Amino acid sequence: MITIINYGMGNLASVQNMLKRIGTPCEITSDLDKISKAKKILLPGVGAFDAAIERIDAAGFREVLNTKALQEKVPVLGICLGLQLLTESSEEGKLKGLGWIPAKTLKFNFPQPNNLKVPHMGWDEIHVVNQSALLSDLPAEPRFYFVHSYHAKADADKYVLARTTYGYEFDSVITNGDNIFGAQFHPEKSHKFGMKLLDNFSKM
Repeated sequence: MITIINYGMGNLASVQNMLKRIGTPCEITSDLDKISKAKKILLPGVGAFDAAIERIDAAGFREVLNTKALQEKVPVLGICLGLQLLTESSEEGKLKGLGWIPAKTLKFNFPQPNNLKVPHMGWDEIHVVNQSALLSDLPAEPRFYFVHSYHAKADADKYVLARTTYGYEFDSVITNGDNIFGAQFHPEKSHKFGMKLLDNFSKM
């Protein structure tokens, strides 16, 4: 069972539908008691960093999520904004992130002149940096669907599972090296490769 955290910002139904499509039991919830019993946690997200953190803190999610992720070591996957929330901070806001992965979230900043648009939107490849069960049985450079204006920058290569090039290389899949993972793209919109990644997560 994958518990999808509902803090009011995210493509919850899309994620749930994709998990159902691959036969993975899941539930969407904002109930603290249900979250405290979760075996796997998926943290989706679309929108602004500070607004998401404010909602997480106001709902009392931070404490229970810290317990699940850092003490009980249940598998956690953050998607898009959900990845950014796993980092220590974001240039988009002033509030502290969950800080589970030694990384920061930065705004795309391209050398001038260029014709690259922000947000980075559309299909793009990821280049695997470190092997992980999350990325197992995927081709060398699978394609996923991205929509984002900010990206993660990990403190060290050991926290990076994959990178993507858009103007320059950025960290598109990150980890704490244990049980916590973040994907900047939307696996729920990424067809067969997204299905495989979510299936890999469901089997952790």
